[in-house]
Amino acid sequence: MSISLYPHNQAAYVSAVTMLSEHKKAAIIHPTGTGKSFIAFKLCADNPDKRICWLSPSEYIFRTQLENLQKASGGYVPENIAFFTYAKLMNMSDDEIKDVRPDYIILDEFHRCGAEMWGIGVQTLLSRYPESPILGLSATAIRYLDNQRDMSDELFSGNVASEMTLGEAIVRGILNPPKYVLSLFPYQKDLEKYEKRIAKQKNRLVRDEGQKQLEALRRALEQADGMDEIFSKHMTDKQGKYIVFCANYEHMREMISVSKEWFSKIDKNPHIYPAYSNDPGTSRAFADFKADSGEHLKLLYCIDMLNEGIHIDDISGVILLRPTMSPIIYKQQIGRALSANKTNNSIIFDVVLNIENLTAIGAIEEEMEQIVSYYRAHGQADEIVNEHFRIVDEVRDCMELFERLNETLTASWDSMYALAADYFEEFGDINIPKRYVTPEGYALGAWLSTQKRVYQGKVAGTLSQARIRKLEKLGMRWENSLDAHWEENFSAAHAYFEEYGNLLVPAKESYHGIALGKWISNLRACRKGGNRDGCLTEERIQSLDDIGMVWNVPEYLFEKNFSAALEYYHEYGNLNVPHYYVTDDGIKLGAWISNLRSAERSGSKSKRAEITDEQRARLSEIGMVWGGRYETAWENTYAKAVKYKEIYGNLNIPVAYVTEDGCRLGKWIRKQRDGFDTTLSAYRREKLELLGMNAST
Repeated sequence: MSISLYPHNQAAYVSAVTMLSEHKKAAIIHPTGTGKSFIAFKLCADNPDKRICWLSPSEYIFRTQLENLQKASGGYVPENIAFFTYAKLMNMSDDEIKDVRPDYIILDEFHRCGAEMWGIGVQTLLSRYPESPILGLSATAIRYLDNQRDMSDELFSGNVASEMTLGEAIVRGILNPPKYVLSLFPYQKDLEKYEKRIAKQKNRLVRDEGQKQLEALRRALEQADGMDEIFSKHMTDKQGKYIVFCANYEHMREMISVSKEWFSKIDKNPHIYPAYSNDPGTSRAFADFKADSGEHLKLLYCIDMLNEGIHIDDISGVILLRPTMSPIIYKQQIGRALSANKTNNSIIFDVVLNIENLTAIGAIEEEMEQIVSYYRAHGQADEIVNEHFRIVDEVRDCMELFERLNETLTASWDSMYALAADYFEEFGDINIPKRYVTPEGYALGAWLSTQKRVYQGKVAGTLSQARIRKLEKLGMRWENSLDAHWEENFSAAHAYFEEYGNLLVPAKESYHGIALGKWISNLRACRKGGNRDGCLTEERIQSLDDIGMVWNVPEYLFEKNFSAALEYYHEYGNLNVPHYYVTDDGIKLGAWISNLRSAERSGSKSKRAEITDEQRARLSEIGMVWGGRYETAWENTYAKAVKYKEIYGNLNIPVAYVTEDGCRLGKWIRKQRDGFDTTLSAYRREKLELLGMNAST
């Protein structure tokens, strides 16, 4: 079977095959929507006698990619793929990994291999099969929130067969340029904040000028169109499908509550689908949204599902309710509206949640400008299809007024120094936290931190000898605060470890007069932030590791609880742990499992219960049932049906049949058949189909 590729993917494929033959490693970094999974499928098709090990963050992503392949190829499905999720691989035994025997390895969304536990599983596989060529696919190689790690270097030794930015894909016409509408909601709290800052200004001229500019900004915002007008004006596909990305569950509920107001001029009864499951494959709302072909406006409200891997062909646009956490997520969310096989131009509504974020737009424009300049400079102007995409800035005047206001209220060096001198006069030093803000609203802590970084040559700035002397008179210590008392704090940490056997010091706890908890917390933050201040040398890290330093407490606690859960699973075959259950070594496993389930059902992201997608997948692999007692009861009865099928080879169970432990299995089977096409979820239908059940059998 031959798979036809778009020209950009064909070029990437040829480059990748060459690189695989020469170096056994090749990464393809193409933006969302450009069809990069087809490159890997072509590798499968061109090597039908080879065994391909395909790894992905989720089975649903892979199934969706297969469905897209079938549509494009007339039904072709590769038969030489051994598929595993990263979570499954992580929990596989040595014997199971020995059975994989791959001729090629595909790492889909390979930037996810940087996750600590998933990464261990991948490295185990790669170490077992060092001669197997590895092909990686991702929209980005950089883990922005993980110290800017470049996974193309770590996994592929820099062997990148093809790389393309989102801006380049639009310039070359691979992706149609979107219409980008920028708006602002809400802004009243921002105005109140600046009103207070102006009122606290000591300089009358600054106060008067600030008030004048604030009033101008207020008038401009009041005259700007409301959200209902903006959506009515720009949402041309009145019956289209739009994905609405929200910050969290509470925010999603708030945004759904204003949906009728926002979209009333388009459709008084829009179809609303709230989807807060991390897995689109288990979300009924997502399935219903995909299937909806009615004449109403269709809105899928979601949190972090659909950020990667999942593509829906008939999406008319996306609505971004920023702030966005990282450049990866921002571009992935935009990518939901773009696709190489779309003929229409999608629309992106970027609804900024506060005035300061108005200046955040522009990254994609910059990418496009750079690639256009490159093509022109190298005589490749014929590659340029789109030089721009249309940006409708509904708040441009407001942005200019805000920037003027901010400049007026930004204090000079001498003004900030005066505030530092006032602090010294009152407290006798200027050893203040970086986050400290004066009663007038000035970020004095951040300003002093910047002066230190300028002095150390880490950031650009002007710091004359006269200014240095002025600050030193106030007791300025130019070394990092973590450096300043290292030996004293480390000695206390060592003593704490000797006494308690760990360094899990509560953040607010002092030990022998030293704020040890705060010091430990600062060290963790320093390392997580990339050790930008240079306070953590390799020797210091090793010294801390030797006395039990835990750098990631939530992950440590998860692993501790997960280990107990794994033992329970091996002993009992499930994770139906009673709420009161405590392990022999004091771990409250029942309460932990119960908290996770409660958070899942409510959509809560509380720190106590929050886990990553990877951790959630690991729990699911060992039998975690995320629903309440009804979901648990269904899973338990399903397990009995599986056992019956193993013994008798069928599910022809008399209605009156009852298992030895009192389960009315026959009645349950009849109920599943009766509701197979009407009341059962897609997840339950799929599980029953694995046993050979359908509506009639």
